[in-house]
Amino acid sequence: MKMKAAVLREQGKPRPYATSMPMTIEEVDLDPPGPGEVLYKIIGAGLCHSDLSTIENLRPRRMPTIPGHEAAGIVEAVGPGVVNFKPGDHVISVFVTSCNDCRYCSGGRPNLCQSSFGSRADGTLISGARRLSLNGEPIYHYSGLSVFAQYAVVSQNALIRIPEDIPLEDATIFGCAVVTGVGAVLNTAQVPPGAQMAVVGLGGVGMNALMGGVVAGAERIVAVDLNADKLKLARELGATDTFLAGNDDVVGAIREATQGGLDYVIETAGSVPAMNLAYAIAARGGMVVSAGLPAATATFSYLHGALVSDEKSIRGSYMGSCVPKRDIPRFLALYRRGKLPVQKLRSGFIKLDEINEGFDRLSDGLVLRQILQPHAA
Repeated sequence: MKMKAAVLREQGKPRPYATSMPMTIEEVDLDPPGPGEVLYKIIGAGLCHSDLSTIENLRPRRMPTIPGHEAAGIVEAVGPGVVNFKPGDHVISVFVTSCNDCRYCSGGRPNLCQSSFGSRADGTLISGARRLSLNGEPIYHYSGLSVFAQYAVVSQNALIRIPEDIPLEDATIFGCAVVTGVGAVLNTAQVPPGAQMAVVGLGGVGMNALMGGVVAGAERIVAVDLNADKLKLARELGATDTFLAGNDDVVGAIREATQGGLDYVIETAGSVPAMNLAYAIAARGGMVVSAGLPAATATFSYLHGALVSDEKSIRGSYMGSCVPKRDIPRFLALYRRGKLPVQKLRSGFIKLDEINEGFDRLSDGLVLRQILQPHAA
């Protein structure tokens, strides 16, 4: 079938993207789903910093590709051997295609499954197949998804079926921003009721981490960001204290206000300065959880002796340490009850031909989650 998609042919083009046009809207070919695969219509796709990192060439990928890894849509067709999905099902995508059989999947950590790592690097589906092309030229799959398009063919293990009464424009961000942010708090850090925590970096993932802190029952939630407008929204979502990260004395101010720092600090900015700040505001015995993805070559350092004497801990959190089949229904239930008001994070809807301008806004830190509607006229 033919469909419109945003094709990225070259990484590292200069800003503004509205001028350099790293992505071009093209009519590409999409083959039908093969064994164990599903074709679904993309209703909404979120613009995420991980996609921006690819555009910036901070995370090299095979070119040309169709980016995008966070989406919701409706199943159109299924390939041979697919029994858990049928046409008409409402689904969201997850960016780790797990095998359900390895040591990580069997141990309840499918987010760490390595079965799709090779295919992701090669730009294929987990089966090794490619379903995308343009005039006979192969187009590589992005994270096994490539959802900045009108349709996508993906592995059945990359989808979660959701109730049809959940608005798809809200469901869009559950496969990345919600699982990563809320999961970092509830699963990785396991923040207990009454705890004192902080979130450093208030993008889509950071705001979800903040809401996760509210769900966890944290007594104090400190929000830190460079953007004053985001701090205002953080207050509305449940932050008890807000600090502007650009202030020279921000670390001292936070440590003084919290009598020595926080027990749990969630870093979601994906930058070394943010990680340095997060570590500095953690109290003795505190835990720093990093859920933001920096450049592939970025390094973070600390005083080893102080790590020991202060009994701090540092943990990574990939996809919020989530088991998608378990956690996404749980998070959707919280959304239904008003406990995860993700609709407040929407920064507007955009069309395919507005995608480069959308990434300019994301790079400037002016937005949280813009929702791409690839079928919008």
